[in-house]
Amino acid sequence: MQIKTATIIGSSGMTGSYLLNVLSQDKSIETIRLIVRHPVPKRAGNVEVKLVNFEDAQAFKNAVAGSDVVFCAIGTTQKNVKGDKDLYRKIDYDIPVNAAQYCKETGCEKFIVVSAVGASNKSSNFYLRLKGEMEDAVKASGVQSIHIMQPSMLLGHRNEKRTGEAFFQRLIKGLSFLLIGGLKKYTGIPAKQLALAMVAAAKENSTGIFTHQYKEIIQLVK
Repeated sequence: MQIKTATIIGSSGMTGSYLLNVLSQDKSIETIRLIVRHPVPKRAGNVEVKLVNFEDAQAFKNAVAGSDVVFCAIGTTQKNVKGDKDLYRKIDYDIPVNAAQYCKETGCEKFIVVSAVGASNKSSNFYLRLKGEMEDAVKASGVQSIHIMQPSMLLGHRNEKRTGEAFFQRLIKGLSFLLIGGLKKYTGIPAKQLALAMVAAAKENSTGIFTHQYKEIIQLVK
């Protein structure tokens, strides 16, 4: 698939940052569009920035319009929202679900979203249940090609400091050899590798709904 305009939602996060770097090195892409909530440093070259209020439906839809693919890597934490589950939902559910709907309405045929391994609308865990509900709504959007990425622990440099995450990253790396069979999907994966897999998925000509866990993410990069 030829990509003229690739749009990223969540470019300031770890996965989004790697994704921006991967796309910036791809000479086949004419325009990289960043949809952001807050001003970002001026970008050179073929990067354009759309500053929007995500609760402004028309502004959000206009920012999506003209995209060949939309990558959604946005997410938050309980710490960032100070335990406000409604605000958490607005970020981790409303933004990706609305983005998928605007893809459908504006003719963008490919939507790629980062979720989490274990996501399920039946989970007793708030985070995994929210991700599962988000996945269900995205699948129902009617976008021609949907790729749902379900990584476990993401490894790499994060702009924001998350207490204890560096320790858990080292722990996951050290124990990865123990994860075999059905447990393999819980293997930690470098965020850069996830970004490469997302771009590879965007270039596929397949249509339908695809869910990628550790094994599938690795295969996309090969």
